[in-house]
Amino acid sequence: MIQSIINHFIISLTKLLPLSFVRMIAGRYVAGEKQPDALQIVEELNNKGYSVTIDILGEHSKTSATAQAVTEQYINLYKFIQVKNLDCNISIKPTHLGLDMGMKCAQDNILSLLNAAEETNNFLRIDMENSAVTDDTIALYHKCRENYSNVGTVLQAYLYRSENDLKILSQDSNFNFRLCKGIYRENADIAIQDRHKINANFITLLRLAFENNIYIAIATHDLYLLETAYELIATLNIPSDQFEFQVLYGVPMSGWLQKHLQNGYKVRVYVPFGNDWYDYSLRRLKENPNIARYVLKNMIRR
Repeated sequence: MIQSIINHFIISLTKLLPLSFVRMIAGRYVAGEKQPDALQIVEELNNKGYSVTIDILGEHSKTSATAQAVTEQYINLYKFIQVKNLDCNISIKPTHLGLDMGMKCAQDNILSLLNAAEETNNFLRIDMENSAVTDDTIALYHKCRENYSNVGTVLQAYLYRSENDLKILSQDSNFNFRLCKGIYRENADIAIQDRHKINANFITLLRLAFENNIYIAIATHDLYLLETAYELIATLNIPSDQFEFQVLYGVPMSGWLQKHLQNGYKVRVYVPFGNDWYDYSLRRLKENPNIARYVLKNMIRR
């Protein structure tokens, strides 16, 4: 109860802070506003042994012109990634590419982006947003798979439906997905609310993927989940080319990043950038007040 009050207090306080101070806080978690800034971070991470997935900040484009402009930015990113020979793929949000304007708008833009992915021999990750667009996101994933094999999506452990979705999607032996807990506020009738039960479902989904030889990106900073994942990898004798660990850029990992690399496991860093860094930061705080503890620690350091 006290922690919740503190979290919400910090969120309210953040809205009142000077823009320059919020920028200083966000700087740890956002790789700048411009493409060259982000690509420089990608190169630095690659030099340290990390793979990267890059994301242009933003959701819910208001017009088809905006969604198309975002698509063009992503297409250019693929080209620069190839030219610079970076170990980096791309993650997109369907509403950023026009889903709010209808499936056709999003599909047209994503298929254009997919052509660029194919031309540059790269990979596209279709991120999962809130439950209102889960079915549409899976439908978009299926449409992409009809045109190009090197594409994947995301499943969220806090949704009750995710186990059934995984069983259906894993009928495709080339299914590739990122597993995360989920950050959106959802109703109790569709989403698990208890943290321990979410973790239990995360492990259920992880085991299911391992046992069915499905490639999985294990996206978590939870130490219990990391330790349990290591135990499953050892117990089930999972080869290192069947999974990767994914982390958010700038979030402390208490030595786990080096531990992953030392074990020969791939680590991919999720790197967001763009002009929407301020709104993105506030939205993430609203959706998951626990992130406030990172903000508080950063404020104390400053």
